[in-house]
Amino acid sequence: MIVPKDKGISTLYTILLVGVAMLVLTAVVVFFWHSHGAAKMAANGSTLPTEEEKAYFTQLEVTDVHMSAAENFLGGSVTYLDARVTNKGTKTVRRLGFDLTFVDTLNQVVLRERARPVTRRTRPLKPGESRAFRVTFEHMPADWNQAAPSIVPAYVQF
Repeated sequence: MIVPKDKGISTLYTILLVGVAMLVLTAVVVFFWHSHGAAKMAANGSTLPTEEEKAYFTQLEVTDVHMSAAENFLGGSVTYLDARVTNKGTKTVRRLGFDLTFVDTLNQVVLRERARPVTRRTRPLKPGESRAFRVTFEHMPADWNQAAPSIVPAYVQF
């Protein structure tokens, strides 16, 4: 019995074609992942602040800071940080973020979070304007000292 020769695509050609397709797909994924990551960093303020932005940090005042807790509908505890931010400067703030650092009784860091009282989804904070903000925490570390966190400006965008 004679077996006819396969006149289809050769195995080597198939391997090369699949390899090139995988390289192109990988390049596309890396490109979009990188560009999305850069855009996300910019939106979240994770880029380093400029000297002008650092200088403006002194114009941002956080007051009325207090912590509270409540029970959620599942019976668990939810902790809240309530505060007020005031723009004492001359520029309209379009994005603003603060780093929150919680410590234990030995002053060791037990939790770091970022508060974003002004985002692209909220209205800008005009000069002289104050705004209350709240940050919710579902799980606080057991060794937290129950005090309000230190609040340090992380980024500001005009």
